[in-house]
Amino acid sequence: MARYTGPITKKSRRLKMDLVGGDKNFELRPFPPGQHGRRRIQEKEYLTQLQEKQRARFTYGVMEKQFVRYYKEAARRPGKTGENLLQILETRLDNVVYRAGLARTRRHARQLVTHGHFEVNGVRVDVPSYRVEQYDIITVRKQSVETFPFELARQTFGERPIPAWMQVVPGSLQVLIHQLPVRAQIDSQLTEQLIVELYSKN
Repeated sequence: MARYTGPITKKSRRLKMDLVGGDKNFELRPFPPGQHGRRRIQEKEYLTQLQEKQRARFTYGVMEKQFVRYYKEAARRPGKTGENLLQILETRLDNVVYRAGLARTRRHARQLVTHGHFEVNGVRVDVPSYRVEQYDIITVRKQSVETFPFELARQTFGERPIPAWMQVVPGSLQVLIHQLPVRAQIDSQLTEQLIVELYSKN
């Protein structure tokens, strides 16, 4: 599956949002790249909405076509489309691995999933976009438990808050999905309504 592999700090600066988490280069220069980056730009409504969609895409590492599919699925579901969209993004396996503290960044989580380090309900899954469900159990495969990334995960467990919709057992590197996340349980700076407004024009 295609994914963005370009310079992430430059993308963070353009979108005015730290897409990595703890990006020191972004913290030093949080304004858009270019000679006139510091100049305040009068953004039109469409540009603001488009920028929010791009923030969501690059935060979760999702390509455009897949993001559109997620939006259409969110719109078909009952409830608020924007909140449904965030729930879909949050329940991707790579995001769950990141939220559980088993990877430093979502990019790192995606790499770990792709390399086949995880099982869901006892079955090996190596697809980052795999969607977890309520009561799913995600575990690190026995062959991978003693490798460096997971030794580090045990040592650093607790440095990031764990979302209320999951439970993590650091000793066994096991994640239990209590429920699908609701908006109040999703730690995100995104304004999902702007994305809904963007797509509703089409």
